Amino acid sequence: MKSIPTLLLVAVLSSSCNAQFPKVLQDAAKQVNGKGGTGLTNADVVAGLKEALNKGAEHSVDLASVTDGFWKNDRLRLPFPPEAIKVKNTLNGLGMNAQVEKFELTMNRAAENAAKEAVPVFVNAIKGMTVADGFAILKGGDHAATNYLKEKTTTELTAKFRPIVENATKQVALTSYWTPLAGAYNKTSLFTGGQAVDPDLDAYVTQKAIDGLFLLVADEEQKIRKDPMARTTDLLKRVFAGQE
Repeated sequence: MKSIPTLLLVAVLSSSCNAQFPKVLQDAAKQVNGKGGTGLTNADVVAGLKEALNKGAEHSVDLASVTDGFWKNDRLRLPFPPEAIKVKNTLNGLGMNAQVEKFELTMNRAAENAAKEAVPVFVNAIKGMTVADGFAILKGGDHAATNYLKEKTTTELTAKFRPIVENATKQVALTSYWTPLAGAYNKTSLFTGGQAVDPDLDAYVTQKAIDGLFLLVADEEQKIRKDPMARTTDLLKRVFAGQE
């Protein structure tokens, strides 16, 4: 039996000499599914996937961008950089517990605020989805849609998130201590064998904010793939029912 990529390649090659390319691709999809068809056109499939991605992405942003969306979610909460736990302990030992907690809260607030910028980035990526992208997602693994968004949006999300993070962290007094503390700690780690700390705090917060957002997107994708009750429109039901 031909593999999925082979069938799609056949369809693509056929399109160069066949005016009925959509039918060719649909026939290939029917073979992949091992079914006689569900009455869905290629346009239906891609529209359903776009709808699912829009729904999942927007709900994920809604969850992440509210106050305490990161701070009170144990799966998303940004901790003091784990590799710098000795720095944190040193600060607490100096009686700076309140400053440390405010610092951690600020990192999470920065992530929550940055997440608000994600929707238009996701929407643009979803609009650009091709038929080939759609079938790759439909027949891919459990996180195929999430991985598609990661590939298409991470660079732009980083560019949008970083200035927001920088603006937030520079307003916390402890941030001004971070680079010299991290630098001093890194010098001692050369002798103690400890793990070096990344002095770029804003890069850490930005990456963690993006990771947390995609964790929620993956949750939404799983719901739509696995739970019929999460398919809230007829098109979603038709597209994903055919994959069960």
